Amino acid sequence: MAPDTTPVKTTDVLDAGLDDWVLAERWLHARFTTSDFAAGLALVNAIGAAAEDANHHPDVTLRYGHVDVHLRSHDAGDLTSRDVDMARRISELAAEHGVTGTPSAVRLLSLALDAADIPAVGRFWSAAFTGAPDNVDEDDVVDPDTHELVMWLQQTDPHAEPRQRFHLDLWVAPDAAEARIAAIVDAGGVLVSDDEAPSFTVLADPEGNKVCICTCLDRRP
Repeated sequence: MAPDTTPVKTTDVLDAGLDDWVLAERWLHARFTTSDFAAGLALVNAIGAAAEDANHHPDVTLRYGHVDVHLRSHDAGDLTSRDVDMARRISELAAEHGVTGTPSAVRLLSLALDAADIPAVGRFWSAAFTGAPDNVDEDDVVDPDTHELVMWLQQTDPHAEPRQRFHLDLWVAPDAAEARIAAIVDAGGVLVSDDEAPSFTVLADPEGNKVCICTCLDRRP
């Protein structure tokens, strides 16, 4: 039977009870905190066996103290029910190994650029980041090997310089956003806009350089 490549809705993912996981940029991300390297390796081996059984393979990074897992159906270019099922299975394996999921530790940084001519600018940055000008999917520059986002282009009107055009998007778990924003403000940051919260909140450092604290909430289905 051919694998199901139908994208799942954001609301369905949020309702699936995946407490260990953070939904960001249409990927599922998790960090599992381990007691030592051996414990992490044992979890990775268990995940590998489950992935082989399901014929659905996550991206896994093993480091001392934690294991990071990223899920997305590459053949669909999106999240599918296979990712939800695999995320649930990986959480079960982590629990069996006495390993704790720490979604508050998940953070994903993406680079964004305001552009009036997205096709032209996208080809330039695709060539710069990937070595070829055609690794652009609509307004995203993507890694051709991993299909991960390298940078994204935000539509803007033409304008004269100087004006900040690059900014950083920092994705965090929805439950972690409020504390992260408070920490930034306490460190001297300025709240620029929370009009789009909880989807994203814009903050600036003391010299006006901006970052958006982003969550998966209130985004496309």
